[in-house]
Amino acid sequence: MNSTGIRLIVGLGNPGAQYEMTRHNVGFWFVDIIARTASTPFRAEPKFYGDLCRLTCVGADLRLLKPTTYMNRSGQSIAAVLRYFDLAPEQLLIAHDELDLPVGTLRLKQGGGHAGHNGLRDTISVLGTRDFWRLRIGIAHPGDRTLVTGYVLGRPSSADADGITTALNDAECVLGDLINANFQAAMNRLHSAG
Repeated sequence: MNSTGIRLIVGLGNPGAQYEMTRHNVGFWFVDIIARTASTPFRAEPKFYGDLCRLTCVGADLRLLKPTTYMNRSGQSIAAVLRYFDLAPEQLLIAHDELDLPVGTLRLKQGGGHAGHNGLRDTISVLGTRDFWRLRIGIAHPGDRTLVTGYVLGRPSSADADGITTALNDAECVLGDLINANFQAAMNRLHSAG
């Protein structure tokens, strides 16, 4: 088991029932799938400004986080958890919606900019580093910059939602690789799927 593997997976999203099924919340969808498979509930953790779930996966402690700060303050919640559990940014995976990828396409990468994503922008700002891992979840682009806000805060069609969910189930299958720092293997599997 490799201690430099992923120990915290953060799903980005907005709290509240009105946002639950929106494109902007596909990061929440991902960690919810993992928690459901493990039959482990999320618990509200005010000191972490979020809901936290702890489980054991391939012999390692893994934590899942859904910040409840709203997207543009995600970094506050993520930094609190990293500090408390003494985790390095390299042990962090953030799952988020990605406008620049087709629906249901996944890309795993470490580092990079925020590409206008407010959750990533705040996290980079608060952590002072870009060296965390990202799972970019394709939601496609509405085609016009002025439509982006309404689009990401809207619900995908049932076909798109099915495509995203299928991709997230694929991503769950590489958890062992992520925890054991077999990032190339995880990338090969995810990138060939989409």
